[in-house]
Amino acid sequence: MPRPKTPRQITAKPEIREFRPVGDRPDTHLILSLEEYEAIRLIDYQGLDQSQAADIMNVSRQTVGRVLKSGRHTLSRAIVDGLGLKVKGGCYKVRGRGRHRGRHQCGRGNGCGRNRGQ
Repeated sequence: MPRPKTPRQITAKPEIREFRPVGDRPDTHLILSLEEYEAIRLIDYQGLDQSQAADIMNVSRQTVGRVLKSGRHTLSRAIVDGLGLKVKGGCYKVRGRGRHRGRHQCGRGNGCGRNRGQ
């Protein structure tokens, strides 16, 4: 039996969580998890290397590489196939200020292996 996933730390949830193509496409969308979003934001947008992103997300560099690869694949599929994209779910902890500090969230069916609301 595989061990449970360690929740990835994210800085904050994105303000905009859904993108849709313009046109006559059906209402089909892909899901980009919050940890995939965070890896893309840190590495592709902010220009950090995978080791720096791993330190911020509190996981190994190899894990960041896998999460980044998966996120890039989802993002490229949405662009190439003209599909909508929703940013949600995953197994993560929000690093931040105030009452949400350290809150653990798990999306359904992601294999997080942790109890909700920890």
